[in-house]
Amino acid sequence: MRLLRLAKILNVCRRHGIDVLILEHEPSGKLAALARLLGGGKRCTAPRGERLRLALESLGPIFVKFGQVLSTRRDLLPLDIADELAKLQDRVPSFPFDQVKTQVEAAYGKPVQEVFAEFEETPVASASVAQVHFARLHQADGGHEVAVKVLRPDMEGVIAHDLALLDTLAGLLENLWSDGKRLRPREVVAEFSKYLYDELDLMREAANCAQLRRNFADSKLLRVPEVYWDHCTTTVMVMERMHGVPVSQTEALVAAGVDLSELSRAGVEIFFTQVFRDGFFHADMHPGNVFVAIDETHRGKYIALDFGIVGTLTDVDKNYLAQN
Repeated sequence: MRLLRLAKILNVCRRHGIDVLILEHEPSGKLAALARLLGGGKRCTAPRGERLRLALESLGPIFVKFGQVLSTRRDLLPLDIADELAKLQDRVPSFPFDQVKTQVEAAYGKPVQEVFAEFEETPVASASVAQVHFARLHQADGGHEVAVKVLRPDMEGVIAHDLALLDTLAGLLENLWSDGKRLRPREVVAEFSKYLYDELDLMREAANCAQLRRNFADSKLLRVPEVYWDHCTTTVMVMERMHGVPVSQTEALVAAGVDLSELSRAGVEIFFTQVFRDGFFHADMHPGNVFVAIDETHRGKYIALDFGIVGTLTDVDKNYLAQN
């Protein structure tokens, strides 16, 4: 099984030309030799950043998550690669609406139209574990505009398979790369898997969102959506629809009259407030999860989205960070 998983990784890498970018620079040369054994076949000829993104998408949700993390490290990556990987933050290929409909109806035990007055079939965002659709509740439930997050079907099996792939790759790095043992990649994979499985429970995410909203209830800097608990299950989460612009779209923010210097100061204050006052912080703050309001009432306020991963700190942790 491990050899089959390795073969899959190397096949995908070779098909997208990633062996040229990575495998041939591996110190021992052993992985490059293994890739060559897989033979030729049709290769993707797109730019390198696109090839890397497509390879990660082909390998599954875990590798997509890895690409999301990489995309935030523009200090380490060439800009063409970072820009392409940023598409993994909320533009992962979506799953069909008939599967969304099946998931929603299984969660509620009733047709979609009995739960929502309106439900947009085209997702507004699609990520590695779930995707989001805009909808509207019936007047009897307040008639609110909402965002409905729906878990991808059969995610537990997919993630178990992908984690096995990643663990195999980590084991190879430990054995074949000179810095492998020092970096302890298999321990990293084990830690990653713990948080990833937490993301499969959308009730847990709803609780995280509600906690952060309580912490910033009177904030003039940060908006957090309200959770509609009566419509939340482990596979479907319903929250207030938020209107804003992704924080990475600086030109649009300037055009809307947002002061970027003030925005930067507010961002630092929000994060340190989470860490040192609350000991509870949003731990997945890539640009796909951070928007900025541009409407008259809330212009310049941050909007937090996607609460699948949060961190907590004890007083000892906070003291250690403060000393540093």
